[in-house]
Amino acid sequence: MQRFMEVLESKMAPLAFKLDSNRYITAIKDGLFGVMSLLIIGSFFLLLANLPITGYPEFMASILGENWPSYFKVPYDVTMSIMTIYVVIAMARSLGKTYKLDSITCITLSVVAFLLLTPTLEFKDGGFGIPTSNLSASGLFLGMITAVLTVEIVRFVDKKGWRIKMPDSVPENVSRSFSALIPGLFVIIFFNLIRIVFSLTDFATVQAFIFHYLQLPLTSLGSTLPAMLISTIFEGTLWSFGIHGSNVISGIMKPIWLTLTAENANAFAAGETLPHIINFQFYANFMKIGGFGGTFGLALLLLFASKSSQFKALGKLSIGPGFFGINEPIIFGLPVVLNPIMVIPFILTPLVLAVVAYFSMLSGLVPYTNGTNIPWTTPPVIAGFLVSGWKGAVLNIIQIIISAAIYYPFFKSADRIAYNQEQEQQKQDAGKQQTA
Repeated sequence: MQRFMEVLESKMAPLAFKLDSNRYITAIKDGLFGVMSLLIIGSFFLLLANLPITGYPEFMASILGENWPSYFKVPYDVTMSIMTIYVVIAMARSLGKTYKLDSITCITLSVVAFLLLTPTLEFKDGGFGIPTSNLSASGLFLGMITAVLTVEIVRFVDKKGWRIKMPDSVPENVSRSFSALIPGLFVIIFFNLIRIVFSLTDFATVQAFIFHYLQLPLTSLGSTLPAMLISTIFEGTLWSFGIHGSNVISGIMKPIWLTLTAENANAFAAGETLPHIINFQFYANFMKIGGFGGTFGLALLLLFASKSSQFKALGKLSIGPGFFGINEPIIFGLPVVLNPIMVIPFILTPLVLAVVAYFSMLSGLVPYTNGTNIPWTTPPVIAGFLVSGWKGAVLNIIQIIISAAIYYPFFKSADRIAYNQEQEQQKQDAGKQQTA
């Protein structure tokens, strides 16, 4: 087992570090983390419009009238429904910062480029508009690609020194405006040409092309249980070597899972059938019970079933953070890292939790997650209730029991070793005192 772990570490650690340090992966992570607060706020307003409590709609209607859901829909529309714009802004800022470029220039031109490629609607009176659906999860991949290409164009122009330089006496804000003229011209010409070329094809727009050939296949693959299990194995293996596997995986899988979550949220808001079992909520609220590894059951074992003093102390230290999904005290304090005994249940537990949750939802025992982006620190059971009703809360309780059952034999083995070491140390200390 030790040899196997050494081989895995030598092969996977370099790959993980390369992915985690990749500037584009970093920009994607920064973009998604940067908008997460807005998505959470928007999701709560969606939840307020659709709380799964008997009598709630009638109560709200008696206070605010029959159209009361519309009062909660606007905050949802200006957050979740146009999430791609915020992702573009955050990504452009992050990547521009990596290249030490002017953030305002990168952000402004990235938004302009994205809007250039976003399909619009023309009205009979001559006006036009952009459907919010094109600015939501449907345009996420187009937005991410556009942000990267725009910043690269700005970087290229900057390296060539193609800029209008103003005298030092000119105020900085005026000088900045002129220095953005040439990169802005390149960006607009480049993306407008792309828009024209695709308008001559059967796809008509770049967004339709990307959605058909990139976003749809990736989300279809990402919405499957095997894809979830494979990413979980990879994530758990990285954690086992002390590498923050969740950071590595989030840069790759989170855009896909958030897209699936947004599609569930849109269907939930419209009162339609929820389309996806696998999404970011499933990953965060039905696999990571107490943090990655489903370690909340282990935290309970450490607190209530330990014989060794160090495990009892660790249980007291880890139960509070574990309740809010923070399990670094266990991962590095037990430790799980480079621990052949604990690595097996650490990787196995989230796989079992995923399978149990998946088939519970597939069979209809538990509702699909409703698209509400709750904070990742939301405690289990509460999280299950918010995203899947009372049946989701019951599923979380069952999962905690399953987690404890999987960890129990491995925990008992590690606890026994630690207890025996403590007893031996006490005997040695007593012998030294008698000798003294």
